[in-house]
Amino acid sequence: MMKAYLGEPVGAYIMRVRVETAAKLLRYTEIPVSDISYQVGYDVPSSLSKAFRLFYNISPNEYRNNKNYTIMKSLQVNENLNLKAPKMLTLAPKQAIYLKLTGEYQTLDFCGAWSKLWQYVKDNKLFSAGIEHIAIYHDDPKVTEAGKLRTDICLVLPKKAEPKGEIGVKTIEGGKYAMFLYQGSYDNLGAVYDTIYAKWLPESGEQLRNYHCFEKYINNPEDTTPEKLKTEIYVPIE
Repeated sequence: MMKAYLGEPVGAYIMRVRVETAAKLLRYTEIPVSDISYQVGYDVPSSLSKAFRLFYNISPNEYRNNKNYTIMKSLQVNENLNLKAPKMLTLAPKQAIYLKLTGEYQTLDFCGAWSKLWQYVKDNKLFSAGIEHIAIYHDDPKVTEAGKLRTDICLVLPKKAEPKGEIGVKTIEGGKYAMFLYQGSYDNLGAVYDTIYAKWLPESGEQLRNYHCFEKYINNPEDTTPEKLKTEIYVPIE
């Protein structure tokens, strides 16, 4: 059942997610390699080193020190995106209903997923002010194959909700976030993230927290031109 749901055996899935999480922490934090090993679930650092080299043909230390080493895709840093300095926010936890999607981020049926979530809201009389459209991205397309990227399409609800069928309920973790406001086409979001992680993060002195980034969509793409779309990008930091 797990293989049918995940598209790979559960053991392979666990190893892959551990190694991919380690790759993100190695590239974007200063956490010691030994601590990263324990955080992602290995008893000893040598186990992470062995698995990491098996996946990426490079050791964890070599990957951390070689910023030019590319696993999946090259960086697209773009300083002409008119990306302003972020706001530093401390958020309370948020309750959300969600649908889990898998695949390349640009090809996912966001509209279809939100239509199902809104139907759930209507059927269960959960409409209220303050509902937010959010997408949580679990994987870094620089280290994860496109077909295995995981996304949670969410509606944040002030009212209490219960899971039903394919619709789940989760808590979006609170804490400190750097919030970037980006205005422009969704097609440029990949370059926006690369610019944040490869330029802003190392220059800011901030430390990435081991949680998922997420996006909040401010306006509706069905009645907004691409250049006027507004997206809040939340990057978890210590």
